[in-house]
Amino acid sequence: MQALAEWFAATLGQWIPAEWVCFIVSMIPILELRGGLIVASLLQVPYLKALVFCIIGNIIPIPFILLFIKKILSWMKKFENSKGPLKLIGKFAVWLENKANKKSDALKKGEFWGLMLFVGIPLPGTGAWTGSLIAALFDIKLWKAVGAELAGLVLAAAIMSFITYGIPWIAGLF
Repeated sequence: MQALAEWFAATLGQWIPAEWVCFIVSMIPILELRGGLIVASLLQVPYLKALVFCIIGNIIPIPFILLFIKKILSWMKKFENSKGPLKLIGKFAVWLENKANKKSDALKKGEFWGLMLFVGIPLPGTGAWTGSLIAALFDIKLWKAVGAELAGLVLAAAIMSFITYGIPWIAGLF
């Protein structure tokens, strides 16, 4: 993740304002808010400004994933038995569903808290994108999923703020 964040900082950072680089990176699967805050620290974006841009960037995809991913995956799986490059689309959809199912153990015990912790603890393969996918596949109610994911983003932001900006950012808030 660090290498990807550094690449985005170096590449996009020379063409668009640093805050918008953080925003864009926060919208990208895998990187999300975690990568956005790493980019923000590399580009020396002030903490509070970085936090706002990264959280908003990570929130934007959530409702679209929750509302449309099942239909998109269903359409993609139609290509699973095709020939040629379209077969990859079907295989990817099946792989994505399987990955979400493997990651779903945390949700089976308590939907809200499980989803919140899944999104909030910054580990590889977790975050709002995968959390939204899991919530949609398990038919978790929209507002419950959105609430859990927003709470998870706050947790992830707190953890990643400490990792990327360190303790001094606390003193800068007061």
